[in-house]
Amino acid sequence: MAEKLDMFQNRLSKVYKHLGKLAKRQGIACYRVYDHDLPEFPFCIEFYGDKLYLAEYKRRHGLSDEAHDDWLHKCLPVIAMVLGIPVDEIYWRQRERKAGRQGQYEKQASEGEFFAVSEAGLSFWVNLTDYLDTGLFLDHRITRGMVKEASAGKDVLNLFAYTGSFSVYAAAGGARSVTTVDLSKTYLNWAERNMQLNEFFGASTHFIHADVKQYLEALPDAAFDVVIMDPPTFSNSKRMKDFLDIQRDHVPMLNQTIRALRPGGSIYFSTNFTKFVLDDAAIQASSIRDITKATTPFDFEGKLKRWCYLIKK
Repeated sequence: MAEKLDMFQNRLSKVYKHLGKLAKRQGIACYRVYDHDLPEFPFCIEFYGDKLYLAEYKRRHGLSDEAHDDWLHKCLPVIAMVLGIPVDEIYWRQRERKAGRQGQYEKQASEGEFFAVSEAGLSFWVNLTDYLDTGLFLDHRITRGMVKEASAGKDVLNLFAYTGSFSVYAAAGGARSVTTVDLSKTYLNWAERNMQLNEFFGASTHFIHADVKQYLEALPDAAFDVVIMDPPTFSNSKRMKDFLDIQRDHVPMLNQTIRALRPGGSIYFSTNFTKFVLDDAAIQASSIRDITKATTPFDFEGKLKRWCYLIKK
């Protein structure tokens, strides 16, 4: 065990030295520092300001509960020492690897411990204890910046909005209006709080509690200039009229969204379904560009498991 811990310590030290330097140079306080680099240590480790989020991917480790607890408690001091974070500032949880983000609405605890973190001069509430996801998807850091640059004077629609980070960026970019849509009241309220935290709240901000598939059917033509669509791979919530399967449903959903765009409008479409195949020929767009590589942050290089496209009307 001691030999393996040394191996883990060396690996973590190496990646932290490299990624920490890049984060500091770019003024980034929230980033991923380790993601299952060694099979024996299946962790995802992320910085959120001065706090550390540690997720252990579920696996068949063959250990008893006691032996597993002992292993984990030997790992924690190593992580704390290398990353310079006190053990009591490490937020640990266990999670399963899932295809996409269909588990994002599952509440895990009720500690209610929210704190604000900074990204690109904007602030976001995160929660490292109560939900499977923290409230800020770090892999879309660059995509959010693209949306900000594209939003000046535009009417922006954020679908499957989660906690509204894209909405905050759009407002920061000078959007004329921002409409935020999600099926979860919990996450829609979180999105409102994020907008309020950044003082982007008023007549030009709209929050809609809806099943996106049904919402798209009722959208008027040529109502928006920029749309963000980051759906789960699969969802069968009881609140939905029909289940969502992104491979099956992406063509009709995108075509409905394109109809709601003004001429020259853009859709930033992403999916975490690793086996996803975009049906270019069936999508009624003037151009489709794969921007996966262009939107991959330094802390996800070689490990990003999502696709991202810029679709123009």
